[in-house]
Formats: sequence, structure tokens, C-alpha cells
Amino acid sequence: MHIPDGFLNPATAATAGGLATAALTLAVRQTRIHLPRRKVPLMGLTAAFVFAAMMLNFPVAGGTSGHLVGGVLCAVLLGPAAAVLVISSVLIVQCFIFADGGVLALGANIFNMAVVCSVGGYYIYRAVYAILPGARGRLVGVAFASWLATVAAAIVCAGELALSGTVRFAVAFPAMAGTHMLIGVGEAVITTLVISIIFKVRPDLLEDARPAGEPRRYGPVLVFGAIIALGLALFVSPFACPWPDGLEHFLGSAGFNVEEIGKPRLAAPMADYKVGGIANASVATALAGAIGTVVAFGLAFVLARVLIPDKPKIADSPAATPAG
Repeated sequence: MHIPDGFLNPATAATAGGLATAALTLAVRQTRIHLPRRKVPLMGLTAAFVFAAMMLNFPVAGGTSGHLVGGVLCAVLLGPAAAVLVISSVLIVQCFIFADGGVLALGANIFNMAVVCSVGGYYIYRAVYAILPGARGRLVGVAFASWLATVAAAIVCAGELALSGTVRFAVAFPAMAGTHMLIGVGEAVITTLVISIIFKVRPDLLEDARPAGEPRRYGPVLVFGAIIALGLALFVSPFACPWPDGLEHFLGSAGFNVEEIGKPRLAAPMADYKVGGIANASVATALAGAIGTVVAFGLAFVLARVLIPDKPKIADSPAATPAG
């Protein structure tokens, strides 16, 4: 669903960029207030996992592929504000290092995938969970929210293309919505599977978990999570489905030469997820994926570390100082 450059007119790109900037500003403020400092490493880990998982395109009917977006996954773990920052970090890495998504379309991509998927999906999840409380209701909410948020983001993307005069909405809407109804099933399955495992093993990692006693250490989670993310990037991503994703397939079927029109405006060091100088395509993809996973972790971690201030120690607080 990454929009390349050349398909949005300046007005639409600027409007989407303004909306994304406003959402990011609010997300920064909310994250500073609500995210516990102990979850800073978890922001980095979720960014690394989402980046690696986005490389794993799965086949969909009609020669189309899809991939995880991860907005609902991040929001259920970290809350909607932090999820916006995590997905935005991944999209920035993909754009500037791998030429995945246009530089001028970055605001639209952030708005579609980081804001619509994360924030919209989170509140859909909370609404379903309120109606169906309990473990089963949580997973039903996660699945439905993941599916619906994917479709909603695709519809917003179709609207942006229509506003730009690229293609009529009457054409873009059914094509994008129909394809992403299928892609959303994959999103729902992956997200629900990951959340169900986390709920069984470490329910304290969920965004709405209530503290019970001393907080559990995140060290083992980070180690195993890093192994999984790097494993996906190194050993699974070279075997991802090579078919175009839903947006690329639609634009191609509409008569556009996506590779020609969507040429990157800036040179990317590892365009198309390949490391230069390595002849073996699988090795080049695996190495690029591993590098991107580490960079995505670092960007989200540093961002969270800067945003979330240290909590004052009780001993240093005025209330703890003896009177007199």
C-alpha cells in the first residue's frame, strides 16, 4: 500500500502530509504522557518486527500479494499514539533507505498506514472488546479491527488517487477495497496469532494490562523478539511472494507503468531491498532485511528514549524530603 512518487498531485500530497504532521505531533505529546518508560525497548522491538514482517509478502488471488501493516498489532501492545510513531519510523526507513514508497508521498503513506490503520484500528478493537469482554472477545476485536483497518486505509488511498486525478474513485474504490478485503484476512490472521501468543505468555505486555506486583523484566522478550525479527528478515524474506502488492497491481491494471512513473526522487542506498555488490539475490535481500530491521529498531528506540523523560526517583522528590 506504499504509494510511489508520481501518483499524487501536489495539493493532495501536501494535504495528506499536513494531516500526518498533525497526527504525529499529537502522537508525540500523548506518548510522552502515557507510555511507561519501561516500554521504550518494546517500541524498538515492535518496529523491528513490523519492518521484517512487511517484507514477507503473501500471495492473494489474481497475481496480487499483500503484507502486514501492523498498526493494530502495535496499538494493542503500545497504545495508538506510540503505534503511530512506530509505524511512521518503519515507513521512514523503508522510504529513504529502500525506496519503498515515495518521498513526496511519505505524508500520505504515514497517514494511511500509521494513522488510519493504527488509530482507527485501535478504536474498532476497543469497541468490539467492550461488547465482547474476555480473552475470546479480545481476539475477535483484534481480528476484526485488523481486517477493517486494512480495508479502510485502502479506501483512503483510493480517495487520494482520485483527488489527484490519477484514476476515478468509481474505479479505484472497488478495486482497492476488494483486493484489500482479501489482504486484510492475512493481516487479521497474523495479528491475531501474534497477540494470542503474547496474551498467553506475557499478558503484561499488552497496552491495557493492569500492573500486578513488580513489573516483569523485558530482557528475555527483547532477546527472543530480536531473534524472531532477524530470523524473518534473514531466512524468510528472500522467499516472499514476488507478485506486486494490491496498490501496484491495481495501478498496473489501470495502465500505468509503475516502475517508470514511480521512480524514486532520491537515490536510496538499498533500493528494492538489495545490497549492492552482492550477486546472489537471496543473500542481498536477506542482508538488506537484516540491516533494515536493526535500523528500524534503532530509530524507534532512540525516538522513544528522547521523547519519554526519566521518572524522578521517590527519594529525590519533594514529598520524600523530611520536613524541617
